[in-house]
Amino acid sequence: MANVVVVGMQWGDEGKGKIVDWLSARADVIVRFQGGHNAGHTLVIDGITHKLSLLPSGILRENKLSVIGNGVVLDPWSLIEEIAKVRLKGAHISNENLVIAENIPLILPLHQDLDQIREIASGKAKIGTTGRGIGPAYEDKVGRRAIRLSDLEDDQTLDERLDRLLAHHNPLRDGLGADKIDKNKLRLKLKEISKSVLPFAGPVWKILNEKNRAGKKLLFEGAQGSLLDVDFGTYPYVTSSSTIAGMAAVGSGVAPSAINFVLGIVKAYTTRVGEGPFPSELFDEVSNHLARVGHEKGTVTGRDRRCGWFDAVLVKQTCTVSGVDGIALTKLDVLDGLKKIKICTGYKLGMKKLNYLPSAASLQKKVQPIYETLEGWSGSTVGARSWLDLPPNAIKYVRRIEELIGCTASLVSTSPERDDTILVRDPFEH
Repeated sequence: MANVVVVGMQWGDEGKGKIVDWLSARADVIVRFQGGHNAGHTLVIDGITHKLSLLPSGILRENKLSVIGNGVVLDPWSLIEEIAKVRLKGAHISNENLVIAENIPLILPLHQDLDQIREIASGKAKIGTTGRGIGPAYEDKVGRRAIRLSDLEDDQTLDERLDRLLAHHNPLRDGLGADKIDKNKLRLKLKEISKSVLPFAGPVWKILNEKNRAGKKLLFEGAQGSLLDVDFGTYPYVTSSSTIAGMAAVGSGVAPSAINFVLGIVKAYTTRVGEGPFPSELFDEVSNHLARVGHEKGTVTGRDRRCGWFDAVLVKQTCTVSGVDGIALTKLDVLDGLKKIKICTGYKLGMKKLNYLPSAASLQKKVQPIYETLEGWSGSTVGARSWLDLPPNAIKYVRRIEELIGCTASLVSTSPERDDTILVRDPFEH
């Protein structure tokens, strides 16, 4: 048996939702361990599309425990709205199959206000935030002034936490020209929503360790992508949490030794949403093809995704940082019909050649991609479920990616449908 961590290896939108959903059939517990409702996972099951933001992808399967860990920042109003939508499509959700860490920090309306106000004030220096309050909520967490889920259980504790929180936010809002927060109104809103979210609260760290000792299979589901990691991503155009595999332990309360396999989700080309460097970005008909065939719009924001060729330099870099044991290659079918396919294998920086992306933002803007060109394929890969179903040049493309990133494919996804997946190596039985 093995416990598996699933993380994105690019700038998010790699198809983690489908892969986690597919793997969840083999798992007993599915855990979200970072991010917030800025993340979006799209699942297509029996022709029905489900869009999840906070709920773990395993919530759509029966007899599975879904967990939202302490590394997540939770907007309780958004969660209850999402639960209602998923229930309308037939899913059962109760405190028997969903547990939320009692020490999880909450996203409040004031966090969303601050996120949007600051982004507007930044002008040309904006970083492309989703405006959902993720960054400000994480700031309050590390500033030791966050409201946590368990604080909603006791009126005196909540009152004290609100005083500390507003002692920071009201002067800040005043300086930005925004109205001060009315403490009583905010307290009433929190007490009202607490009736809906507190029934899900529990000691997630304890539950997960007990499940692990009992031999249950744990599946840890990351959000966003490794290139949005607050430390190792294209800073400052990143999210406010750690998106790499190591966060699975910190964001859920299990020991690192409990993690047995890291599966990196890799799109067969590259996309990113919002601002920031993108060495292999395209501005031609190929870019239009990728965007159109790949339906490249953000699940949560609806924003168009920027598209480009596969960047093996970046994926090798992120696989190294997360200690990836195998990759799941997604959206191979989007490349169908292209006569030539390029892979970025290195960078030029002036007269120098680099095999990694430097941390300095000034240098990230200047690197130029070095490409290798492969023959495309005319046959279709849509719905392929074995290597025999793939055109020879598609197999060559996958093999070349494996060589360049130094990691083999465990899974290959050929459509959004749950079962259109080629299994090479089961991460739970490695």
